Amino acid sequence: MVELVTIGTFLVAAVASLFMAWAIGAGSSGSTPFAPAVGANAISVMRAGFLVGILGFAGAVLQGANVSEAVGADLIGGVTLSPMAATIALIIAAGLVAIGVFAGYPIATAFTVTGAVIGVGLAMGGDPAWAKYREIATLWILTPFVGGGLAYGIARLLRSKPIAEEYLIMMLAALIGIVVANIEFAILGSGAGGGASIAEASSGWIPGPDIAGVAAVTVVIAALWAGATGFDLRGDIERGERHFLLVLGGLVAFSAGGSQVGLAVGPLIPLSGDVGLPLLALLVGGGFGLLLGSWTGAPRMIKAISQDYSSLGPRRSIAALIPSFMIAQTAVLYGIPVSFNEIIVSAIIGSGYAAAGAGGGVSARKMGYTVLAWVASLVGSVVISYVGYIAIFAVLG
Repeated sequence: MVELVTIGTFLVAAVASLFMAWAIGAGSSGSTPFAPAVGANAISVMRAGFLVGILGFAGAVLQGANVSEAVGADLIGGVTLSPMAATIALIIAAGLVAIGVFAGYPIATAFTVTGAVIGVGLAMGGDPAWAKYREIATLWILTPFVGGGLAYGIARLLRSKPIAEEYLIMMLAALIGIVVANIEFAILGSGAGGGASIAEASSGWIPGPDIAGVAAVTVVIAALWAGATGFDLRGDIERGERHFLLVLGGLVAFSAGGSQVGLAVGPLIPLSGDVGLPLLALLVGGGFGLLLGSWTGAPRMIKAISQDYSSLGPRRSIAALIPSFMIAQTAVLYGIPVSFNEIIVSAIIGSGYAAAGAGGGVSARKMGYTVLAWVASLVGSVVISYVGYIAIFAVLG
């Protein structure tokens, strides 16, 4: 029989988790994926908000397990977060995000949640999980350079057109097809081994070694993506580019759900066993929170952000979304909490430099302020959560 106190604690933490999921859905993960397509007049604001909610929910359920488990269990060693610690971490993280939302400060959700979990874990006497921290730090540090660099390179290619633009877009579509063929989906996995990719799940139909089957399926999917994109580009390249933007927006929205839901539900994992809830139920709940945020808060943000994206144009928007999709899927694969704002901002800056040359019209002061806000989000959440846990534990015993 589950104790009433345990249920009450879980409900308080669940409310904080739902608010966190709503804020994520209303913010970067709900507003950025389709903003380029809205700016290019490929889709309306309300339709974009509707689609991003559905796709974010699907990504949360199908791909959210890795990051959720990492946030819930891999950020601290030697101890398991107690119900009180998990609740404090969620309330403090959600409170900081709320302050950022209402005050207009760029509080990074990934940095805030990660810092809050580490803070309460250390306050409980846990050990730093240095191996996981190295993974997280590596991705966080590389994201601006890899994302910005890829966006810059793609934008330069599309701008200089060393070969016909139609073929360049088809090559990019083939690249996306390769990634899609090899990303993992929970429903394709068997048993307790986790998920599997489309290429892995389909490779059994092809005789020979497994790796040959995976490679063959990957090539077929890439060719299909390139062929379908090429067919759409025939006769009207700009229309085809807008359609490609819609596809990329959908993939980024799906990836955002898979990479961001763990920030909301990860701290609940230590509590879920006490009340008998499986991880899938947490992912559905978190995905529902993302959906609510996308439907209620994202349209206004999409409309505002799309005005900035409209100055990018379809080509620079494509250049920004492709690395965003790839980095988000890398984070999902390795179970690393990542800031979607960092991914998107880096890619936009990279594509901006390609179009405008040195400086790219990007404010160095604004970039520095944004980076400082990210660092402050991480450090501040660690300190506040550590002190908050110590203080509350001293009062409640």
